[in-house]
Amino acid sequence: MNTLAAVDGWTVFWIALGVIVLVLLIVMFNFVGLYVRALVSGAHVTFADLIGMRIRNVNPLVIVNSRIQAMRAGLRVSSSEMESHVLAGGNVMRVINAMIAANKANIDLPWNVATVIDLAGRDILEAVQTSVNPKVIDVPNPALGRMTIDGVAKNGVQLKVKARVTVRTNIKSLVGGATEETIIARVGEGIVTAIGSAVDHSDVLENPDHISKAVLAKGLDANTAFEILSIDIADIDVGENIGAKLQADQAASDLRRFQAEAEQRRAMAVAHEQENIAKQAENRAAVVLAEAEVPRAIAEAFRSGNLGVMDYYKLKNVQADTSMREAIARPSDGNKT
Repeated sequence: MNTLAAVDGWTVFWIALGVIVLVLLIVMFNFVGLYVRALVSGAHVTFADLIGMRIRNVNPLVIVNSRIQAMRAGLRVSSSEMESHVLAGGNVMRVINAMIAANKANIDLPWNVATVIDLAGRDILEAVQTSVNPKVIDVPNPALGRMTIDGVAKNGVQLKVKARVTVRTNIKSLVGGATEETIIARVGEGIVTAIGSAVDHSDVLENPDHISKAVLAKGLDANTAFEILSIDIADIDVGENIGAKLQADQAASDLRRFQAEAEQRRAMAVAHEQENIAKQAENRAAVVLAEAEVPRAIAEAFRSGNLGVMDYYKLKNVQADTSMREAIARPSDGNKT
């Protein structure tokens, strides 16, 4: 029984050992290609590192290929640094390609700077390529809905300008630096200011480079991710005469204001005239009332004995003479003009 138990124990042991060896062989078979490639390329990576990458859910193929590229280009970046960047959410292949391009162009781009830029969400490879081969930015950007930058000279004439800005990436200020939209906004503002400073629009048409020089002298690339190399005026068109239009609008506004003031004065004169007419009517009424008291006074004089018949007839004669004189003095209808 003891012999059978010993035999069964050794059988289990050898089976377990065989399974372990088989698993190791399978694992090594999966990584042997990568191991050999890395070894032949001078970018040695151990089986333990490859297995650890798989356990940490890191693609070993990406790390090995990136390490081979780096070693071939003379860059000293360890597999653990690459793996850490991948685990942080970075694109290690793009970082290595960017460092290789920067190294070929004699641009100082250390690993820690490149990874920071990549993790910040910037395209590090495009940044290096733009630093080597400058790019052209249209101002304004047609994609934003504007086709020209409009400015008005001091003589009131509007100018419509299109410009092209040549920039290259400033690697040192790429992280935290302003983007293309800021460059477009600043250049547009500078163009409007330069046009507004011109005494006559013809000066700008004759010397468009004055705009470029004035805008370029402002240092618009400060605190941005780019360095402005040149600002070129691509096109200038003459727009409306804003000054004349504003003067015409002001004249029309003044005319309406003066008409309103004149209408106000006319209304006041009419009201004053109506007040005088009312006063005249009031005075006539007072005269009529006073005249109505005269017969009463005469009757009262008769009753009191203060007025005799002869006195009354004399008064009537005086009134008749007065009426006749007034009739003679009044022009006849035939003499009216």
